[in-house]
Amino acid sequence: MTTPPRRTERAAAAAAVVTVVLWASAFVSIRSAGSAYSPGALALGRLASGALALGVISLVRREGVPPRSAWRGIAISGVLWFGFYMVVLNWGEQQVDAGTAALVVNIGPILIALLGSRLLGDAMPPRLLAGMAVSFAGAVTVGLSMSGEGGSSVLGVVLCLLAAVAYAGGVVAQKPALARASALQVTTFGCLVGAVMCLPFAGQLVGQAGDAPLSATLNMVYLGVFPTALAFTTWAYALARTTASKMGATTYAVPALVVLMSWLALGEVPGLLTLGGGVLCLAGVAVSRSRPGAKARARAKRAAATDEPQPEQVP
Repeated sequence: MTTPPRRTERAAAAAAVVTVVLWASAFVSIRSAGSAYSPGALALGRLASGALALGVISLVRREGVPPRSAWRGIAISGVLWFGFYMVVLNWGEQQVDAGTAALVVNIGPILIALLGSRLLGDAMPPRLLAGMAVSFAGAVTVGLSMSGEGGSSVLGVVLCLLAAVAYAGGVVAQKPALARASALQVTTFGCLVGAVMCLPFAGQLVGQAGDAPLSATLNMVYLGVFPTALAFTTWAYALARTTASKMGATTYAVPALVVLMSWLALGEVPGLLTLGGGVLCLAGVAVSRSRPGAKARARAKRAAATDEPQPEQVP
């Protein structure tokens, strides 16, 4: 019979899968929308679409306003991840080639693990560390195989690095808020905070929307409704039920899925090196999320029993 903890774990894993698939699809959509909208305008349009969708769902579900104790984490994640991250990532990807951007941004999960261990007390089991090492090697392979498709600049690398830092900081700030508010509340109000932060780009968005092709605008709306509203909610649901470090490692599946989606949707046939890197990314995620075998669990139980204080013997 399946136990409730196991069902919870499976539900969190399913939510994580939805997140990484939708986030991977975002890279394909950004190519269309990014050609017609500037970085700030694209971020605002995406966040506004996401906030509208989330607001409607929250009203239907009568979620209400998050408790005061959750607002610190919501505000920090909203500024860093929903707002700052999206703007600088859009800008950075205009300055460097896709491979360089993927390579730099993928230090984010490593920063999440370090910050999670330091600030949240997340455990760093050997399987997680080994899986992250394998996935990062795969991300490096994908990045190097894709490099050279465009120009690179110091500014672009710095922007992508700032995006990775903001991503890590936003995730670590969001984790405590999820202990006090629902995943939908945290995502909705985080998205609203990000949208407010991007309001200075409203003039650009209005001006560019008139000249943008319909396909670019539809892709921007898609980015808001699915990779933002839906995927950030499923991310928050999964994050509330596992550690920030493990969730960060899960996002290493994104580069592999981007390669596959670009192949299927855009006809971009990947080289053998790119395919190999994608396989490494997926293998690393599998290792990081795997459970210890029965023998390892038995050894851990025996070690815990040995450490327990023994009762005093009655003479």
